Amino acid sequence: MFIGQRYWHTLRTAHATAGQCVIVVFLSQGSVAPQPSHPAIPFDVYGFRFGLSGDPSDPAIDTLAEDFAFFRREAVDQPMKIVLCRQAPAYQDVPQRPASVYTPRNIALTENGRTFIDYSGRALAIYDRAEPSFRIQSLETDMLYEATYLFLLSRIGEFLDARQMHRIHAMALAYRGKAILAILPMGGGKSTLAAELLKCPDFDFLSDDSPFIARDGRVYAFPLRLGLPPGAEGEFPPECRRTINRMEFGPKVLLNYAYFASRVKPSADTGVVFLGCRSLAPACRIEPCGTMESYRSMIANCVIGLGLFQGLEFVVRSNAIELAAKARVGGSRLRNARRLFRRSLVYRLILGRDRVQNAQAVIDFVRKRLQD
Repeated sequence: MFIGQRYWHTLRTAHATAGQCVIVVFLSQGSVAPQPSHPAIPFDVYGFRFGLSGDPSDPAIDTLAEDFAFFRREAVDQPMKIVLCRQAPAYQDVPQRPASVYTPRNIALTENGRTFIDYSGRALAIYDRAEPSFRIQSLETDMLYEATYLFLLSRIGEFLDARQMHRIHAMALAYRGKAILAILPMGGGKSTLAAELLKCPDFDFLSDDSPFIARDGRVYAFPLRLGLPPGAEGEFPPECRRTINRMEFGPKVLLNYAYFASRVKPSADTGVVFLGCRSLAPACRIEPCGTMESYRSMIANCVIGLGLFQGLEFVVRSNAIELAAKARVGGSRLRNARRLFRRSLVYRLILGRDRVQNAQAVIDFVRKRLQD
């Protein structure tokens, strides 16, 4: 058993017919695992339903609830439970055999349908697909929060992949009901551009870096949080931002969902797709781009999903049925991306050094091309 009997109560789960549900339970260390003193906070992410339960004053619970606030609902049924337990990792309960998956974040091994994940001695988790459940032990709030957050990203992505609704690695805003996407590599300035564009009241928010693309090319919101560029922290109220210490990339300042909640657009029709890059030039340039450039971007940012958290420790399986399913998902991702690109205006966006001028160039271009 992953968490000792004195730390948790028996969890019973069931699958929902319309989607999969998750309840997150935060347990403090003690001789008897306390019953949650507050009702579960229910969420529904396009059919993937989960509930968040525990002490709402705890930072790990509070930040997870804040991140997924757009998807909060009145109630969800038949939840799967995720248990967060603040205690030292119990390695005596882990099978003593070599790991099978290695990532910069962790190592993992699978036995009898359960995947054991070690976060460099700082946390230990088990993902049981049959139950299904995810349980994690750590003494660190940042680890409890980030490991759970990444697990949810992975499961939501896999769940919606199976329903032909796919993520694309892009910043996404909406202008008069039309989606404006900027595809840039990691560190390319997606969050910086989004933060500047949102200063213009004509733009609404869809996602910082991973909106969902439906079969008809329509873009759906995934507004969890917004990363702030270095030096921009002072432009936003301190109560609306927070700093997290990430496993791989160090500290990052985030703008909480509450700050831009009134600006979120649930979905948007196809509009403009920018294939972006950065330069050291003083000014921003927007140019036409070719078909092959568009296809390369589709494959990298949607089909393969470069820059998107996939969670190899959660999704990698070796049986033939699962591998065939992954191949079908790749084909579905390409179809959705093609519909998005074919129904959008596609241009190359070359960002300059001045972030304010970059945003203004995009605003002027969008207003001109999408005028009534």
